[in-house]
Amino acid sequence: MDRCRIANAALSAEVKADGAELCSLRDADGREFLWQAGPQWPRHAPVLFPIVGRLAGDTLRHRGHSYKLTQHGFARDRRFAVVHHDATSCRFRLTDDADTRSRYPFAFGFDVTYAIAGDTLSIEFTVENPAGEPLPAAMGAHPAFRWPLADGVAKEAHSITFAQPEPAPIRRVSGGLLLAGNEPTPVEGRTLRLHDGLFAADAVIFDQLASTSLRFHAPGAPALEVSWQNMPQLGLWMKPGAGFLCIEPWHGYASPADWDGAFSDKPGLVHVPPGGRMTAVHTMRIAG
Repeated sequence: MDRCRIANAALSAEVKADGAELCSLRDADGREFLWQAGPQWPRHAPVLFPIVGRLAGDTLRHRGHSYKLTQHGFARDRRFAVVHHDATSCRFRLTDDADTRSRYPFAFGFDVTYAIAGDTLSIEFTVENPAGEPLPAAMGAHPAFRWPLADGVAKEAHSITFAQPEPAPIRRVSGGLLLAGNEPTPVEGRTLRLHDGLFAADAVIFDQLASTSLRFHAPGAPALEVSWQNMPQLGLWMKPGAGFLCIEPWHGYASPADWDGAFSDKPGLVHVPPGGRMTAVHTMRIAG
C-alpha cells in the first residue's frame, strides 16, 4: 500500500508509506491546508528520526567509530510498513536493518500513528528500545502548512498566538548547527506576527517553551490549532518568498555549533531505557 486515507465528516488526511509522511489535510469543504510540495521545497511533512537537525560534519560518533548520518535522520526517506489501517486511523512502523545500522548503530522500533477524531488529527510517535542498553534518539515533526491559509488573504495578516506568553530568547542555526548565542524573542506577549523577514536567518527555534499549543490564523481565513505533548522544543521555518510555514514540534535539536562529542552525550537527546519506550504526540485542528 503506497498511501493511506483516513476521514470522517469533518476532516480527511492522506499519509504516504514512504517516510510515513502526511501529504494532505482537508476540511469538510475540501480545502487543503498542507503545503503540496513543489520546487521551493519538495516535501509535505517529513518525520524526523533518529535526530532532529544536523550533527557536526553529518557524523555520528559511537564507541570509537564514525557513521554518516545526515540532517534530520533517515526515517523521512525510508518506506514504513503499514501495520494498521481503518477508516479513521493508520499506523506505520520502521525497524532497524543493515542499512540503518550502517548510519545509526542501534536497534529500535519506531511507530507513527495517525488518527482522526472530530475536527482533529493526532499524530503519535513511539520509539521502542529492544536492546539491553539505553537508546539515544530524537524525534520531531516538520509539517508545512499553506501560508496564506486562504486565497486572497495577505501573508502579513497572519499571526501565531501561543497559549502562554513566550518571553524566553530564541535560538538560530548556521550551517544546520545550533548557534551559542540567544536572540530576543520576536513574540510580543503571546503573539508572533508573521512575515518573510523573520526567516531571513533561517529557522526560529524555541528551546525554552512555556506553551504546549498555538493558533496559526488571519482575519478572513480558517485557523489552524497545533498542540504537542512531550515535545519540549519548537521550530518555525519557511523559505522567504515561499507559500508555506512549517510549525515543528520536536523532542531534540541540532548539535550545538561548538560541540562534536560522542553521540550518546549529545545535548537534547532522549535515552530510552532497555526494553522501554518513549511516546510523543502532536495534533492539528482546523478551526473556524
